Amino acid sequence: MLLATREIYRGRVVRLNVETVELPNGHRIELEILHHPGGAAVVALDDRHRVCMLRQFRHAAGGYVWELPAGRLEPGEPPAETARRELIEEGGVEALEWQELGQYISSPGVFTERIHLYLATGLRPATQAPEAAEVFEVHWVPLDEAIARVHSGEFSDGKTCLGLLKAGHRLAARNT
Repeated sequence: MLLATREIYRGRVVRLNVETVELPNGHRIELEILHHPGGAAVVALDDRHRVCMLRQFRHAAGGYVWELPAGRLEPGEPPAETARRELIEEGGVEALEWQELGQYISSPGVFTERIHLYLATGLRPATQAPEAAEVFEVHWVPLDEAIARVHSGEFSDGKTCLGLLKAGHRLAARNT
């Protein structure tokens, strides 16, 4: 149960609070909690069974990271709409068919961010519109290869790894 909140920082994307809480066992503790509006990520699969992957520069990660098209939820924007918008902006495609793959909580001990995962198929070209602060390359990778790169450790972004594995499982279950 939340007993008290003290805001430490409020930025463009995140807010950092020190929150005094009472845990289910009765223990009281101060926790540093980073609040984030959440996001959506898309496993976009074309008719050749290739997935849209971004090789994106991430300063916090120290360089380039392989990721799915993804982005932050805008105020009042449903996660499915965020997924659609980001797929067009970053991947340069739109999808006719969408399936939810669940949610991902990136670091539940300190971070409130929830990322909604989607599988998108029935792709057709759209006008790509990356933001000025985004630096990435679009690659179309066979899904089996992408999943192998998760297992080898080459792909290490959490939302990407989980999204690819869930999509692979969903598609395998559908084909049995």
